[in-house]
Amino acid sequence: MTTAISTLRTGHVGLSVTDLDRSLAFYRDALGFQVLGEGKEEGRRFAFLGQDGELALTLWQQAEGAFAPAAAGLHHLAFSAGAIEEVREYEARLRGLGVQFAYDGVVPHGEGAASGGIFFHDPDGIRLEISVPTGAEGAPAPVTGAPTCGFF
Repeated sequence: MTTAISTLRTGHVGLSVTDLDRSLAFYRDALGFQVLGEGKEEGRRFAFLGQDGELALTLWQQAEGAFAPAAAGLHHLAFSAGAIEEVREYEARLRGLGVQFAYDGVVPHGEGAASGGIFFHDPDGIRLEISVPTGAEGAPAPVTGAPTCGFF
């Protein structure tokens, strides 16, 4: 082969959901994603979500049950924020919408870590995280001896 191999990066993430309308409302209203495209044909419903025209997430109405943490596949989906204040704004927005959190408030990724964020679930129980590389210093880690994002 004479072709150089490039470094891969994540393009977008596709999630199977049980109710596309409910999931669209959550990802749009709670997390600020915009609908870039949508398939409305019965039995083949989907939505492309992004920000500023760039695809980030696809939702596929194909699941028959809630997220199963013990099954092989997606463990959790993490979003990066620009600053700890932005994470706290998302936390307030999500609390206002009645979203249940895995931990109370912003927590570090591990004992003594500066990085951290908030950990919560979407309407199908998919585990989500919004975090930053610094700003969680001093908060107690909810899980000792392991990454916080691993066991929620």
